[in-house]
Amino acid sequence: MVQCPDRIIASIDTGVDDALALAYLLGSTDECELGGVIASYGNVDANTAYANTCAVLDLFGRADIPVFLGSEHPSWADAFIPDAGCAQFHGDDGLGNTRLAGSGALADGACVPGDDMSGDDMSGDDMSGDDMSGDDMSVDVPDEVVSVGGYLAGDVHAHPALGACSRVNRSRSVGHPQSAMPTALASGGKRRCSVDAADGIEYLIEQVREFGRDVTVLATGPLTDVDAAITRAPDIASKLRLVMMGGTLTQPGNCWDAVAETNIIQDPEAANRVFHSGADITMVGLDVTHQCLLPQSAADRWRATGTKRGRFLADLADFSIKANLEADPALFSGGMPLHDPLAAAVALDSSLVDCFDLALRAETNTGDFNGVRGRTTGDPVGLVNHSMPHVHVALGVDSGRFLDEFVERMAEVCR
Repeated sequence: MVQCPDRIIASIDTGVDDALALAYLLGSTDECELGGVIASYGNVDANTAYANTCAVLDLFGRADIPVFLGSEHPSWADAFIPDAGCAQFHGDDGLGNTRLAGSGALADGACVPGDDMSGDDMSGDDMSGDDMSGDDMSVDVPDEVVSVGGYLAGDVHAHPALGACSRVNRSRSVGHPQSAMPTALASGGKRRCSVDAADGIEYLIEQVREFGRDVTVLATGPLTDVDAAITRAPDIASKLRLVMMGGTLTQPGNCWDAVAETNIIQDPEAANRVFHSGADITMVGLDVTHQCLLPQSAADRWRATGTKRGRFLADLADFSIKANLEADPALFSGGMPLHDPLAAAVALDSSLVDCFDLALRAETNTGDFNGVRGRTTGDPVGLVNHSMPHVHVALGVDSGRFLDEFVERMAEVCR
């Protein structure tokens, strides 16, 4: 009997490790069919994620894979601005400053849904080097709630990425049906937009309704897309299989409070709703991704292929290895943590991780008897109500097997 490849729909905020995860999936055609990609805010703004996603797919010869625009801001805010922390680990273009998608944050001439601004308008050259954090940040969004990397504009921890304030994503709400958004399609070797395509949230709903748990939704950014889909179509929750990168249960977080994890802090409300939705969820968090470090030797191997693809992947790895080593020499002396690639691998082979099932929640407030916003922890109600939905939380990982397979597969896709 011939085993059909797994069908994957990815919701990503295309930064460095998202791009590596995409390349890994593209090199896994025997195991999976990448049915489409939904580009959303997170490491970068949604439009940049869209351009980056298209550029990566094009580089690897897969302009046939549709790309949709997803959530442009978290469910709790009206607008989103990328933060300096993500720029530190992903570059100001999201792809380690490789400029794969063009000279600015958007590719030159890239077709971006609902966009009437050129890529040049996103250049950091228009922004001064002055501190834009906290109350010093000037954003012309009166009476709107603005998220700066998961923190309210004006919060002491809200540090916009250089140039990010020149583009505030606030054009539409993900909680309601959206107008038709373009999908990127191949045309003469370049991507063009089809105005007849559905938006990313609607696409996710359609895929789950059609394939049920025969399709895996892989979320490597905030869970806003998934939450918006369930909110719009509650019937899909019981049919949804989700593998997500985010959260942490037994380890410190990687945000300012050292408790919350980046993808969760962006939209804790969305994460909490998804955790309680009844979907089949596997959480691949810092508990396991920090055990999977890509060494410099892997990047050197990819670069040695001499191909454009190999150089690109090596540049991504070099950038991330350096950034992580500077941030925490003790933890990342062995290389860069493969957050999103591990989640992609688990979507194809769940045996890579050992999971602990528990009722899970994301804290949505900070304060006495509330906890810390963005923390992922066991939901105490689950101790007395055993019918509550449980999440498969990955706590153990076969890091050696994963790393060997990942490095080898990426070397193959470089050719």
